[in-house]
Amino acid sequence: MTGRRPTLKDVSVLASVSIKTVSRVINNDPAVAAGTARRVQAAIEELGFRPDPVARSLRVGRDDAVGLIVENIADPFMSEVTCAVEEVARERGMFVVISSAGYAPENERVVVGGLANRRVAGLILTPTSGDHSYLAAERLRFPVVFVDRPPIQYDADTVVVDNEEGARVATAHLINHGHRRIAFVGDRLHIYTTRLRYQGFRSAMARAGLPVDERLVRVDAVGPENSAIAMTQLLELADGPTAVLSANYRSSLGVVRALHQSRRTDLAHVSFDDFTGAESLDPPVTVIYQDPRRMGRQAANMLFDRINGDTSPPRRVLLPVRLIVRGSGELPPPENA
Repeated sequence: MTGRRPTLKDVSVLASVSIKTVSRVINNDPAVAAGTARRVQAAIEELGFRPDPVARSLRVGRDDAVGLIVENIADPFMSEVTCAVEEVARERGMFVVISSAGYAPENERVVVGGLANRRVAGLILTPTSGDHSYLAAERLRFPVVFVDRPPIQYDADTVVVDNEEGARVATAHLINHGHRRIAFVGDRLHIYTTRLRYQGFRSAMARAGLPVDERLVRVDAVGPENSAIAMTQLLELADGPTAVLSANYRSSLGVVRALHQSRRTDLAHVSFDDFTGAESLDPPVTVIYQDPRRMGRQAANMLFDRINGDTSPPRRVLLPVRLIVRGSGELPPPENA
């Protein structure tokens, strides 16, 4: 055996079974007798045999991998989702091919096409495109599960969190602590998550009979830098906010920076999204927590169900969020407000 890679035939000879039986054991066929499977596994280990993933993909018509497309793998939330997807894939004996599509919607289709050409068994997608009907037109050979945001003009399994309710809870929390002039700082409204969180904010204000001062709404804060600028401008208003809801972790980082640089940590703040260091600030930041690992595992399990033959109608899973009280969201309005 020295000098060449062991083959299926080598394993079959050592285990005294057919090549077909070896292949069935490698593919975890439950119909193989337990004793035979043990004998084959022992031969595999003795020879140091490793299945050729390319050859196997040609036999079964797909690769031993699933695809995962996110906007930015450096995003802490998405990195947690990614880790959870990889955990489930390892449990299933599969690999994950990860790609960042960026924030430009047109990139999404290019990346999806690239993974389709690679013969992945399935795809988990955080969408940026405003129209996913192209997926039907391309007649993909594999299932797709959407995570964090739903598809548009396409029907598929989807895992999202209750964005609207989370923002409603956050805003009501600030109102219950005496605030009436509450700012909203977030990304653009065409982003699904931002739009629903903004709706939740307005809903809570309406339920409390409070008007929304449009001057306190900033839905142009793309990233920490713009969010810091937006928050600084809000603080400069003569009758500015006494509290703020930031709509995602990127916005929250900018809001926190502006509050500390302006020495306005007396302003109440709730962040939709937890972020590293939030509990260590002074005051610690109260957050709406969404569980990225639960989201990733849910999406991955749904995808593998489809890969393994589930043909039931597409499902939409709505995961709950929860308020974590730490201090910043419980600050009262200034006495002169």
